[in-house]
Amino acid sequence: MQRTKLVPMLAAIAAAFTLGTSHAQVKVGLILPMTGQQASTGKQIEAAVKLYMQQKGDTVAGKKIELIVKDDGAVPDNTKRIAQELIVNDKVNFIAGFGVTPAALAAAPLATQAKVPLIVMAAGTSIITERSPYIVRTSFTLAQSSVIIADWAAKNGIKKVVTLVSDYAPGADAQKSFSERFVKAGGTVAAELKVPLAVPDFSPVLQRARDEKPDALFVFVPSGQGGTFVKQFIERGLDKAGIRLIGPGDVTDDDLLNGMGDQVIGTVTAHMYSAVHPSPTNKAFVDAFRKANNNLRPNFMAVGGYDGMHLIYEALKKTNGSTDGDALIGAMKGMAWESPRGPISIDPETRDIVQNIYIRKVEKVGGELYNVEFATVNAVKDPVKAEKK
Repeated sequence: MQRTKLVPMLAAIAAAFTLGTSHAQVKVGLILPMTGQQASTGKQIEAAVKLYMQQKGDTVAGKKIELIVKDDGAVPDNTKRIAQELIVNDKVNFIAGFGVTPAALAAAPLATQAKVPLIVMAAGTSIITERSPYIVRTSFTLAQSSVIIADWAAKNGIKKVVTLVSDYAPGADAQKSFSERFVKAGGTVAAELKVPLAVPDFSPVLQRARDEKPDALFVFVPSGQGGTFVKQFIERGLDKAGIRLIGPGDVTDDDLLNGMGDQVIGTVTAHMYSAVHPSPTNKAFVDAFRKANNNLRPNFMAVGGYDGMHLIYEALKKTNGSTDGDALIGAMKGMAWESPRGPISIDPETRDIVQNIYIRKVEKVGGELYNVEFATVNAVKDPVKAEKK
C-alpha cells in the first residue's frame, strides 16, 4: 500500500481506538491461515487458544475475553485489511496469530499506530519484533534451531551439506544462520538451494542436491509442507544414497509425521517442542488437546498459540484488567513460565521468546512416529539479535 493511502488509514485507526476501550470486555482478534497451504497452522493455533480458554475460563481480572477468529489465508494484503477492520470496527485490544512472516509484517504498523499488542504465535523471522514496539513473540525464531542443528552436525561426522529452503524471509534466516555456523565449525556448504513458497515442486532441486553428494541435506519448509517434501525426498532416492536429512523441526512436524512413513526414522532435527516432550505439563497438555480435538496431535504451532493466550491472560492480571497497550507490553517483558515445551521467558529487551532447543530423532513409540528428544540446549535467545549487540 502506498504511503499516501496508509497515512489516512492509520489516522482512522488511531481515532477509532481513542474513542474508547473502557468496556467490560477484552477482545482478542486472532488472524490465522484457516485455508490454503498453511491451513494446518491455523487449525492448530485456534484449537490451542480455545483449549486454553476452556481450561482457564473466559474472564480475567474482571474482564470477559471475547475471541474473534479471522482467516487471512496467509496472504499479507488480507492480513492488513483484517487487522484494520478488527482494530477500527471491532475495537480489539490484542491482535494475535500470524501464520507466516509477511502477515506479521503487514500488521506491524497498524499495531504501532493503535498501540495494540500484536502477539506472534507462529511466524519465525528474527526481524519481526523489531518492526513494532508492540510486538511480542511466543513461537520461535528459525535461527534458534538452525544454529543448534549446525553445531550438532559439525560434531557428528557431517562435513558437507546442501541447504534447501523455502524462498521467503524465514528460509533466508534459516539458511544464513545454519551456513554461517556450520562453516565456522569447519564444514562445507556445497550448494544453497531455494524453492517457491507457493506450490513448491521439490523434485528438480532434490535432484541437484543429490548430484552434489553431500553427507546431509539441511532443509527448512514451513509447517504443513513437510509431508510433501519427505515424499519427494524418498522418491528421488536421497535416503538410499546415504544423504541424511537434518534441519529445524518444521520438516518433521508432529502434525504430519505419522503420514511420512518409516523411511523418516532416524531423521535428526533441532526444535523447541515435541509432542513427547517428557514433562508432566506437556503430558497434560497433549492429553487435553487430543481429547478436545478428535485425537489430533498438537504440534509446535499449537504450543505457540497456547502460550500466546497465557501471555495475554497473565499480562491482564498484572495490569488489573487495564487494556492500555503500553502497560500490557510492559507487563509482558521479562515474563517467565513453564510451558508444555519447557521453561520459557520473554526477553525484556527484544520482546522475543527465550526457550530450550532440543535435538530430536524420529523414532517409533507405541506404533507411532515421534520426535524423541535426546539433548537439550538451555535458554536459547534469538542468535540474530544477539549478534547485533
